[in-house]
Amino acid sequence: MFGFAKTEMVSPDKALPGRDEPMPVPPRHEVLGGPLAPPYPDGVEVAEFALGCFWGAERKFWQTPGVVSTAVGYEGGYTPNPTYEEVCGGLTGHTETVRVVYDPVEVSYETLLRVFWEAHDPTQGMRQGNDVGTQYRSAIFTHDEAQRKLAEASRDAYQKVLTAAGHGKITTQITPATDFYFAEDYHQQYLSDNKNPGGYCGLGGTGLSCPVGVAPAE
Repeated sequence: MFGFAKTEMVSPDKALPGRDEPMPVPPRHEVLGGPLAPPYPDGVEVAEFALGCFWGAERKFWQTPGVVSTAVGYEGGYTPNPTYEEVCGGLTGHTETVRVVYDPVEVSYETLLRVFWEAHDPTQGMRQGNDVGTQYRSAIFTHDEAQRKLAEASRDAYQKVLTAAGHGKITTQITPATDFYFAEDYHQQYLSDNKNPGGYCGLGGTGLSCPVGVAPAE
């Protein structure tokens, strides 16, 4: 299943047609108990990150204090309501993405950015470790101008750290959020204790800390 997907983005005219029906998902988070899909509790905010195989990526975020709920899905492509097999085939344009629902009083967006950068190697292009394909590309999907500025500032700060350590250029896409399509039920909280606590996790960071609290450029 891993390592056989295409590494070139499909064009919109060649993407799979998809379907109108959204993927049904469980009502509650397996670990945190919060809702997987809207409506979410008052006062929370939403962030979305792609950093390789979403099984391990989601666990990184649900283990972060202040996170109310997480869900895995597909974003950044063309095919509506794709299946996992379609995304892995490279013909939808999506990347495996984690939606993070968080309480900004308890955890800042900057802290989530630090989790994102440190949990994977953002210099690898259309792959993450041994997982190869467009669905494993690194991306930050921003929901407003404040998130965009903070994401770009954190990228620039982390690039300096990576460059000093001999790493290459960050390939992470920072782009406005598009439609987030929930993945199948069995992918949600895949590495939880009740499902596959010892299951596959392809994440591997650079071992370098990301600065947080960097003021975004005006």
